[in-house]
Amino acid sequence: MSQQAERFRDPRNALSTLRTRLVMAGVFVGAIIALSLSVAFSWNVGPEGGAGGGAPKLSPAAAEAFQSPPGTCLTWNNLDATDARRVPCTESHLFEVTSIVDIGAQYPPGAPSPSLEQWQEISRSQCTIDVKPYLGRTLDPYGKLSMNLLRPTPAQWADGDRQLRCGLQWAGQGGKLQPTKGPAKEQNQSAVWEPGTCLALLNNSFGDPIDCAQPHSYEMIATIDLKTKFKDGYPSQEQQNTWLDTECSTAAQEYSGNADLAAKKLILSWDVREQESWDAGSTLVNCKVAAVLPENKGLAPVTGSIKVGNGAGQPSDGGQATPPASSSAPKTGG
Repeated sequence: MSQQAERFRDPRNALSTLRTRLVMAGVFVGAIIALSLSVAFSWNVGPEGGAGGGAPKLSPAAAEAFQSPPGTCLTWNNLDATDARRVPCTESHLFEVTSIVDIGAQYPPGAPSPSLEQWQEISRSQCTIDVKPYLGRTLDPYGKLSMNLLRPTPAQWADGDRQLRCGLQWAGQGGKLQPTKGPAKEQNQSAVWEPGTCLALLNNSFGDPIDCAQPHSYEMIATIDLKTKFKDGYPSQEQQNTWLDTECSTAAQEYSGNADLAAKKLILSWDVREQESWDAGSTLVNCKVAAVLPENKGLAPVTGSIKVGNGAGQPSDGGQATPPASSSAPKTGG
């Protein structure tokens, strides 16, 4: 395979579009603000809240979750988080409290609640201060974990509550929170997915995990640790590309049973790591396959998995007849 690895650029700039779309979610009652993607997740409003009801009221479990100390992990199943609860961090969870911040001095009783943009600035200025001491290492700016903010509900704010819970989360490219296991300080921050994971197609780019039987963008075929090759320090992206060209080609043959990717209009690609990620301990990368639209205008839909024994993935529409050389690709971990 060619060792010339050109980075696949998404001309649609899906992340910018995603951020704009998700900022609109801020009009809903929300207790969790996702700083990195500008998401506002709704919280429990109880039987007395909601459309046509009175002031939002937290359930006992949600109220307890809001009062959680640093080191507490929270999870929920409902999209509106009405069943939020504390769980051991060794179990699957969506949020880990890292610090408590009081903004009463800046917002005394009677002060209006901050806007979404102001909440984000508060999170940037207050939550990032304590994350390195909490983790015991630097937060990877390109990794799977990002800062979040658990804020008072409108009813709590009206009662004078000004305490905020800063925390860590894993938000997928499509905006959905992804479960993690283990305390954040023990997790590998590398933005990778398990082999066999397929990511949704979002505006000709990629989104959150989806069943591979559905039209999708990428299929992850392997996870590789750069440190198995580069033991003495950070490798340049050119060095990463050269090595991963061979490693991912081998992984693709093993995963697909020596399938001819070009005949299936698929390309082989992989992640590369930035210096900041390497310094934070993020040395894992994904090898993956995808299809591209003509003139490299984005990703084309692929239906089915290429894993040996699972049938062959084929672009359902728009895949190029002659794929470009294998390439490093946009990070797909979050």
